[in-house]
Amino acid sequence: MTNHLYVENSIPAFSREAPFSNVLTDLQTKGWSVQDDFFSTDFTQALMDEVENIHIAYMQQAGVGRKQDHQVVLDTRRDYIQWIDPDKPIKKDFLKMMEDLRVALNRRLFLGLFDYEAHFARYETGAFYEKHIDAFKGESNRILSTVLYLNEGWQEGEGGELVIYDENDPTIEIGRFYPKKGRLAVFLSECFYHEVVVANRTRHSIAGWFRINNTTSMTLDPDQ
Repeated sequence: MTNHLYVENSIPAFSREAPFSNVLTDLQTKGWSVQDDFFSTDFTQALMDEVENIHIAYMQQAGVGRKQDHQVVLDTRRDYIQWIDPDKPIKKDFLKMMEDLRVALNRRLFLGLFDYEAHFARYETGAFYEKHIDAFKGESNRILSTVLYLNEGWQEGEGGELVIYDENDPTIEIGRFYPKKGRLAVFLSECFYHEVVVANRTRHSIAGWFRINNTTSMTLDPDQ
């Protein structure tokens, strides 16, 4: 456990001058993108420091479904989560950077994204998440899914890989990515089935979703 004091805006967040360019091009051409070293090493480490210091008692067993359909199903997923609110400098800066990405996505791809929600995820040894899709067409406000990996020194063979399946044939695997520190995956929520392979050591990440606003005169559309 570490207790480094993070000061807001004290660390350059990105590792390159045009951090969104490759993500935008990939999404436009194939609907998914995996980028290494998306954030700077120090910024990624500050996020890792934050999640490592969350006691398990302050995390919740993750479930499936949203709102009134939410339920814990241990045969499907076994991770623990804590939703990210802008109540600490590092979390505030992370959400700011993802807001910048939201604006860039709307300008380039005209997605009409309204906001972004995210949570820290902890997969302890033996945890997994079976093949699933984040949004069913016409039934969800989640448009783009994101996963940022925070683990130090993860090695191939330690499990915990993200597996992405072909949008036209979800039996075909198109990519398998181990949770390398600083690696960001982004994909269309309605199109790509994916799973998290059983982890052989504790695995930390941030899972998030860019959303449209489905609020109507009759129904509010809260996040999370």
